[in-house]
Amino acid sequence: MSTVSAHVALTLARHIDHVFGVMGNGNAYFLDALERSTDVHFTAVRHEAGGVVAADAYHRASGRLAAATATYGAGFTNTLTALAEAVQAHVPLVLVVGDEPTSGPRPWDVDQIALASAVGARTYTVGRADAAATTVIAIEHALTYRVPTVLAIPYDVAARDAGPVPEAPEPRLPGPLLPTGPFAEAAVERIVEALASAERPFLLAGHGAWISGAGEALGAVADAVGAITASTALGRGIFPRSEFDLGVTGGFGAEGAMELVRDADVAVVFGASLNQFTMRFGDLFAPGTRVFQVDVAPAATHPHVGGYIRGDAARVARAVADGLHERGAGASGWREAVDLMPLRAYDPGEGVAPDGRLDPRSVATRIGELLPADRVVVSDGGHFIGWANMYWPVASPDRMIMVGTAFQSIGLGWPSVPGAALAKPSSTVVLTTGDGGGLMALADLETAVRVAGGRGLAVVWNDAAYGAEVNLYGLKGLAQEPMLIPEVDFAALAAGVGAEGVVVRTLSDLDRLASWSAEPAASRPFLVLDCRISGTVVAPYQREIIRVNS
Repeated sequence: MSTVSAHVALTLARHIDHVFGVMGNGNAYFLDALERSTDVHFTAVRHEAGGVVAADAYHRASGRLAAATATYGAGFTNTLTALAEAVQAHVPLVLVVGDEPTSGPRPWDVDQIALASAVGARTYTVGRADAAATTVIAIEHALTYRVPTVLAIPYDVAARDAGPVPEAPEPRLPGPLLPTGPFAEAAVERIVEALASAERPFLLAGHGAWISGAGEALGAVADAVGAITASTALGRGIFPRSEFDLGVTGGFGAEGAMELVRDADVAVVFGASLNQFTMRFGDLFAPGTRVFQVDVAPAATHPHVGGYIRGDAARVARAVADGLHERGAGASGWREAVDLMPLRAYDPGEGVAPDGRLDPRSVATRIGELLPADRVVVSDGGHFIGWANMYWPVASPDRMIMVGTAFQSIGLGWPSVPGAALAKPSSTVVLTTGDGGGLMALADLETAVRVAGGRGLAVVWNDAAYGAEVNLYGLKGLAQEPMLIPEVDFAALAAGVGAEGVVVRTLSDLDRLASWSAEPAASRPFLVLDCRISGTVVAPYQREIIRVNS
């Protein structure tokens, strides 16, 4: 018998290769069909939020359509924070869930369509006669709008016979957004003219540029005019010439590099939303800098933008590069005239802070020296996000995965590990998390250890507090007791699920990371570094937030 759930599973299986989630009454038949009749790999997590997070991280590391599953009611409501994060981060994901029967809600059912809509996700509900077609529509919606989509299977139709699985059509997806017409051509020409005449040209690229595959074209533009380059936190490594790149802009940027950006007379931004953190709360560019933006948003996303083109970053970058070539534009010579290496340097810290605990900058510096080169960094949310972003460079945007920052949440770190590990099966996955977020997501510590094994490493920044709140509200005089956490032994927790835990109280305790990195991944354990750091050292990006909110 081919059930409604089987129609969903078999149709979805044509477009995915992994599903993450927790089995329950509402999705049992879906998972049975997935396991028995497809080659799709199912990874069990221990909390429903973790299923969505793992799928989210899988997409960010692979670029492929993500899929997760949960049961109805409490299983679905457990996914909401992770679902909201995926919406904010524009992650194409299909969440297959059970739902109330078609006869109406039971006492334990909730209005799942309304809840999904409240966080920005649309729901498609399958029926006995249209399960395959509705599944394709859900996939099409997720990929077209780059947003999570909920695919609901009512409880009373999940196991109903639906006959042979029909040949559902392939999803119809729009092509790249192309700027066409005389106004768009004139806008491209204005960028060409500005770059060609610039004395200090600067290019900034974000995650949108990476998604569009703009790296090569951006490199051509940079070389044509001798531009210095930089990226947003989620676009790092996109420019081909790293010797002329300043790294990350905003609060994660090195102070000397950010001062140089203010010297630019023309700045062109590709595929970046220019949020307040990237823009250093409005201080990234000097008042005299001419700023152009290329993005798919309906209009410019920051008031400092003087010229805007709505279009695919790669297509516009190629048009600009061609225009510069036709014009015979010469290189400005700016990037060769500046020694960029010292400007990219970060403060290595003091080793030990005045309170006797480790300086997180020194810990981050030393870990950065010892990490395997082939790595993917996955980050939870919290004050500590600055340390990995500043001190642990990665090779490309799909290797720095920040699940939680789009929705300003914490507690999504541990389940990010299995998603990234399965997307990058030859790389070491490095989790950076805090003690607060680490405890919140603790259910999926076991999942991380089970799936990543010796390719997994976690750094827990353990300052016995919710550091961001202490830095912002403690300094304002609010009572700090609710912001504090009794010091937790994460090394012991790790040992309980088969990992190796190391309490790091001195920099020499990190020697275990050096020997671990030298071991073959197949024979080493998942490693958890419980770093006892000082809460008195405030990350630069956090100091900017404090300044703005003071």
